[in-house]
Amino acid sequence: MNSARNHEGLKSARFIMVLSSISPLFILWAVRGSKLIPNAYFVGACVLLVIFPNAFLFLRRWAAKKQNDTREIVIGKAEDHRDHLLVYLFAMLLPFYTTSLADWREFSATLVAVCFIIFLFWNLNLHYMNVLFAAMGYRIFTVYPPEDKNPLSGKQSIVVITRRATMFPGQRIVPYRLSNSVYWEVG
Repeated sequence: MNSARNHEGLKSARFIMVLSSISPLFILWAVRGSKLIPNAYFVGACVLLVIFPNAFLFLRRWAAKKQNDTREIVIGKAEDHRDHLLVYLFAMLLPFYTTSLADWREFSATLVAVCFIIFLFWNLNLHYMNVLFAAMGYRIFTVYPPEDKNPLSGKQSIVVITRRATMFPGQRIVPYRLSNSVYWEVG
């Protein structure tokens, strides 16, 4: 069993963050529409699937700030993952943009594919992938703990969403916790 998956908490928050990660897909669908479902219902559902998960994400951030749910993190090594966002956009959004939602079979196949993506994002802890972060000027770093001989210190990498351009070994930061593996540095 994957200990990182068992260690990750806030399961409902992670699920809703996955939905917020794929919200650009729902925007594309709302623009394209579907011949199968009346626009009022289809566009309404797409709008809810964009607004609700993203609002939840910002409410989670607000709750973490209000409860001062922080953790001091010492940077061992940090990797900038702007390239993940590009891979995400091309790998997920472009294939779905060309998908036709004109008949029930195509519509069903597309929904099954979206369920597979949600499953993958959930199991691979990719709930931090969100176009809104990039739009707001944030970067995503995978941060590894410093190398030491202490068997009790954290050996798991975490994701830090920050406006910093770089992170240096030995640097200490105190971000807010969105989940057990995703932290948001406000500022």
